[in-house]
Amino acid sequence: MKFLLRWIFLWLAMGISACSSIYYSGLEKIGIPKREVMVHRVEKARDTQQETKRQFKSALEQFTAVAQFKGGDLETVYGKLNAEYEASVKKADEVNKRIGDIEDVSEALFSEWETELTQYSNAELRKNSQQKLLATRQQYKQLLSAMRQAEAKIKPVLSVFRDQVLFLKHNLNAQAIASLKGQLAGVQTDVSALVAAMEKSINEADLFIRTMAKP
Repeated sequence: MKFLLRWIFLWLAMGISACSSIYYSGLEKIGIPKREVMVHRVEKARDTQQETKRQFKSALEQFTAVAQFKGGDLETVYGKLNAEYEASVKKADEVNKRIGDIEDVSEALFSEWETELTQYSNAELRKNSQQKLLATRQQYKQLLSAMRQAEAKIKPVLSVFRDQVLFLKHNLNAQAIASLKGQLAGVQTDVSALVAAMEKSINEADLFIRTMAKP
């Protein structure tokens, strides 16, 4: 029963943006420290980035299909493109939320760690803990930077998708298709840059998780 409660609260910790010290204290009372919450939130953010990477590749495929449209029901084609755009927006919002969740627990974790440094009576142990804190914080900064850089590359792609979806919505004709075709090369470049940034961020997340798992 205790094991089940532990995982229930852990999944809640990943799904809720908690800025309250009371919230984290409640988790710790059932054996879930901030460190563990942070690792799982990084895992969740990493998984969301994987999903986002796949979603934007899928959206690009649909964008390409519309640009190469040669006949048929253009309204149906528009519907598919719009669905891909909306799914991409949803994933972009999820990425933002996951990063925010990590930032929230990291603030609580590092603040607690710094406070605990003052409680050591053994100077050597305090020094070792401080060095580990500095190293962890530095790696966290690298992780956060990679995640934010990847997130920043989402906006240009979404902007083009939104413009073209809106234009196609009101212009289901050859002119709209020509407009998409003219944007295709740029979108392909932007999506490739986004995917590369996501992969870098995912690798940083994996490295951070492995480091945090070490005793």
